[in-house]
Amino acid sequence: MAEPHVPPFFVETIMFLSAAVVAVPLAKRIGLGSVVGYLLAGLAIGPFGLNFFSDAHQILTFAELGVVLLLFVIGLELEPARLWKMKRDIFGLGSSQVIVSGIVLCALLWLIGQPMNVALVAGFGLALSSTAFAIQILQERGQLGAPYGQRAFGILLFQDMSIVPLLSMVALLSPKMGPSSYAELAFEVVMIVGAVAGVVLAGRYLLSPVFSFLASSRAREVMLAAALLVALGSAGLMQLVGLSMALGAFLSGVMLAESSFRHTLEADIEPFRSLLMGLFFIAVGMALQLDIIAANWLIVAVGVLALMLIKGIIIWALARTFGSNNSDALRIAVTLPQGGEFAFVLFAAAAGSAILPLETNNILTAIVILSMLLTPIAGMGLDFVAARLNKAGVTSEHIEGFSEAHPSVLIVGFGRFGMMVSQMLTSEGISITALDNRPDRINYARKLGYSIYYGDATRLDVLKAAGGDTATLIALCIENDQVMRQAVKQIRAEFPKAAIYCRATDRAHALDLHRLGVDFQIRETFESSLVFGRTALSFLGLPQDRISEIEADVRARDEERLQMQLEGGTYAGSEKLHQRTPSQSAASHARPQESNHS
Repeated sequence: MAEPHVPPFFVETIMFLSAAVVAVPLAKRIGLGSVVGYLLAGLAIGPFGLNFFSDAHQILTFAELGVVLLLFVIGLELEPARLWKMKRDIFGLGSSQVIVSGIVLCALLWLIGQPMNVALVAGFGLALSSTAFAIQILQERGQLGAPYGQRAFGILLFQDMSIVPLLSMVALLSPKMGPSSYAELAFEVVMIVGAVAGVVLAGRYLLSPVFSFLASSRAREVMLAAALLVALGSAGLMQLVGLSMALGAFLSGVMLAESSFRHTLEADIEPFRSLLMGLFFIAVGMALQLDIIAANWLIVAVGVLALMLIKGIIIWALARTFGSNNSDALRIAVTLPQGGEFAFVLFAAAAGSAILPLETNNILTAIVILSMLLTPIAGMGLDFVAARLNKAGVTSEHIEGFSEAHPSVLIVGFGRFGMMVSQMLTSEGISITALDNRPDRINYARKLGYSIYYGDATRLDVLKAAGGDTATLIALCIENDQVMRQAVKQIRAEFPKAAIYCRATDRAHALDLHRLGVDFQIRETFESSLVFGRTALSFLGLPQDRISEIEADVRARDEERLQMQLEGGTYAGSEKLHQRTPSQSAASHARPQESNHS
């Protein structure tokens, strides 16, 4: 009997999934959040737990793709115009945080006896927070779109950009630096500028036509492959020139934020992003070296507390300086006090350049990982204090999300019917987002100035990405009855607060929508037929008041017949079709005439 063949990485995959399935729900049940659950899962199966894996750093290198996809998805949510509005938070608050935190931490390390080159690398490395951890926490709390969430993201974005000059600083501090190295540094700067320009230009002029062509094939898997190719390709290009992969993916996402495919791309990428982010957190937990912590427990403990306290105070003070209220400043401070994943990159480069001793590198890495682990607990502490203050009658400042973050109306189907509905709503200044699955319609509508995106009405993830979970009204203006039926069922189950308005193709479809419990439906030819009939009666010489009587009676009989059909079937109430409308004026004159005759 032949031995069973086990695919590569099969056992490892089973272990990762098992650890996540057990640890994450338990962590969320006790209020620690999924991030801590993933970290504990990694610690459990890593070298210092059950020892299923011995090399966490190889897994961590692969799992960083989760951070790449996370930044790509965030970029899809930020149009260039909106990103420009955040310039003060990114370049003002973000640069201030990196510079002030780096200088203060560097000074403290130098005062306790570290050489200046070590203090510079360690200080500025610890000044960087974790984009992966902070954004995951903000998303779980639903606060990424809140004012403090946007400011925290601005700081994180600048930190991602600052990895480039910090790596250059490591090269300059290296004992190996020579005249040829300066020439190489200048060449790298030129390569970086060229790579950024290439990503921006490709995203601006090339990607939308490519996705339009792919969408016309109606092959979802090809669209998914293209989305991954864009995110990972731009990330790889940036890595080749020395920038962070996450920054490259973010830039490509921003360039696609104004395209009609942003919501579909976001829905396609999200499952991969979530799985890889979980793998990233597990790998970070596996990298925690308990023997290093045990041998240097006092240094590590003091380092973690000092790092989180110093960064927290600096971030709070800077946020207040840049206009945040006290409540927002505190929330930013407890969201970003940890070290970040880019510190691993910086410390590894410094160790390779003979700047950072191996033992110091291991201690700093342990401090960063433990600070990540304690960040959700710091957030819980702030929530506990705020709850106690509220209970004692001390009100805190309210935190609101951006009003423009979600549409008030979602229109699905943008043919002639959906376009007219949109025109009615936008004429009152009502914010809408429209979806359609035909590239030709999308291109035509965009040339007319409408905000419309590529999306399938039967995909719940696309509807959610387009804002369906927060929409006040969802208007289904699609032609396919079966597709609409499936969409109505999904929307009613998942977005119960949204009103559902539907376009019915015919009377049978209208009856079906009634049974599904939609809030409003109308046959697409009903109103136009009544207008046609009114005009015909006017041409035949009937006065306008009589025409209005007939129209009102036809509407009433149609509604009565519809109710009868719901109870008795398709042919019920057919006698309603052939009744003559009584004349109100004739009825009003009937009794006086009878009285005179008598």
